Amino acid sequence: MEYQNTQTTAHTNIAFIKYWGKKDAQLNLPCTDSLSLTLDGYFTTTTSKFISDNEDQIWLNGQRAPVGFFKRTQKFLDLCRQLNHCKQKIQIITTNHVPTAAGLASSASGFAALAGSLNKLFQMHLSRAQLSCLARRGSGSAARSIYGGWVWWQQGSSDQTSLAVPIDEHPQLPICLLSVVFNDQPKKISSTQGMERARTTSPFYSCWPHIVANDLSAMKKAIATADLQQIGQIAENNCLAMHALNWSARPAFSYFTDATWKLINLLQQWRQELQLVAYATVDAGPNVKIITQKNQVQQIQARVQHSFPEAQTTILYPGSGIQ
Repeated sequence: MEYQNTQTTAHTNIAFIKYWGKKDAQLNLPCTDSLSLTLDGYFTTTTSKFISDNEDQIWLNGQRAPVGFFKRTQKFLDLCRQLNHCKQKIQIITTNHVPTAAGLASSASGFAALAGSLNKLFQMHLSRAQLSCLARRGSGSAARSIYGGWVWWQQGSSDQTSLAVPIDEHPQLPICLLSVVFNDQPKKISSTQGMERARTTSPFYSCWPHIVANDLSAMKKAIATADLQQIGQIAENNCLAMHALNWSARPAFSYFTDATWKLINLLQQWRQELQLVAYATVDAGPNVKIITQKNQVQQIQARVQHSFPEAQTTILYPGSGIQ
């Protein structure tokens, strides 16, 4: 077979309206819709090729992939082989420009890049909508990383209907995020484990689909009217509602640390006392993404660094879809 350039890059996304809970774990069908912003600063680059070995080779950041990563990736390779009636082994080389498993959605960029690369390798010629469905099979949030800018993942009811659609791939809004990383170690409870415990044991989970539906509707209006304060407030409210499901699960658990809480409280204070646009969104981990605007982000970054000298901070802007 002639050489193919299968290199694909995908960016991470951060959900402003969260996805937390699956109605079908096999197909990664979520219990609700979600809405995200693709980011430019964190991304994954993946290449794939057929090999004549007896087993797959999977490399992550220049080293043989750890067992968990290997198994999850191989499961996705098996799916693609099955779809293409192929038995040949594959070499995957992945570079993650994201702290892996630290609540910074490395699985979103990872499986979006993998799906894109395998689409080229197998010459599947999938549309972006079909690629979104395929990426979702690896990681739910990867469905959204196929597109840039604002993206809406429609929960759907089947493999073909649960997919992301772009709302605005090139936002003109002066939005940016300050990523504040307190801890880049893998979390004790994975997103998959956490959302399933919340879904099956939190007495408040039955409210979650209603909360998401209302927040999603309000968020779309705020995006359409370029109301950054509304966007931030809705996102922060939705994030705290999601984490409340974990705090009310049985047994309860939390991804937040003392630093997470301290920063959320400080943001509230800065909004009230300094009229800054600064809202928190937090995924499955202790790290905070601060939603703000371009002309205030450096002031906020300086304040965060003063209060949390150990934290790593990165300014992020809207990013593009897979390339």
